[in-house]
Amino acid sequence: MPKFELYGYHDRMEKLIKPARIAFCIGLAGMVVPQYFYHVFGANFFPAWPGLPLVAFWASFFTTVVLVACAAIIFEIKPRRVSLILGALLLAVYIFGYLPYDAFFAPYNNHLGTWADGLKETALAGGAFVVAGSLPDQMNAERSSFIKFLEKLITFGPFLFCTTMVLYGIAHFFYAPYISPLVPTWLPWHMFWTYFAGMMLIGSGIAIVLKIQLKRVAFLLALMIFIWLLIIHIPQTVADPFGGHCNALIGASSALSFSATAFIIAGMAGKKGKI
Repeated sequence: MPKFELYGYHDRMEKLIKPARIAFCIGLAGMVVPQYFYHVFGANFFPAWPGLPLVAFWASFFTTVVLVACAAIIFEIKPRRVSLILGALLLAVYIFGYLPYDAFFAPYNNHLGTWADGLKETALAGGAFVVAGSLPDQMNAERSSFIKFLEKLITFGPFLFCTTMVLYGIAHFFYAPYISPLVPTWLPWHMFWTYFAGMMLIGSGIAIVLKIQLKRVAFLLALMIFIWLLIIHIPQTVADPFGGHCNALIGASSALSFSATAFIIAGMAGKKGKI
């Protein structure tokens, strides 16, 4: 019997699914709440289109919708349907907002770093579909054709999430001198850890998409991102919680959501008809 199957490993992984769903929603909520106070979209949700009217209104409206969706998922109020709609919203905003902006209007759009902000929204959309796939199908048989279509996107959730992980991993090599200072000062070999993290993101993202040792790889990815949350993002948030429109808080919140997504993928691995 493989070592990972001893001592009820699979049972423990499945028990992580519900807490991970809650953590995903808490992280997503933490990313959007600052938009209420600064009256603009956060960098990870909608680009700074020149001349966009009523930015404060749309930012607040978007924030409210996301927070209501997160609350519905946490308190299990039609959570599967809400997760599907949330994933569709995030993906649509990326496709019609960030994608054309980064492709045609963003300065230096031939650099991967320019695309980094919007890629978080892609990962969050994938995470919402992963959350939907982890929930039982208790919807009425008379569901709309729109919901039926969204259910087909559940299988693309891990792909959307892992696309961002792989591209972020590649960025660790392209922008190593800028990323390595994020490694805590008490750790030696900053460049080594930067490249190591990049390799882990690339390798785990590819392995999850190809379903190679899915449960183990997704669990290790989740654990790695959670460790980053503890040793990098939380200290940065404590040191400067409001700087750059709460940039450190948003970074910590996104790490929590990403870690939670990977935990859900690990917990659902091997369940037929799911993720």
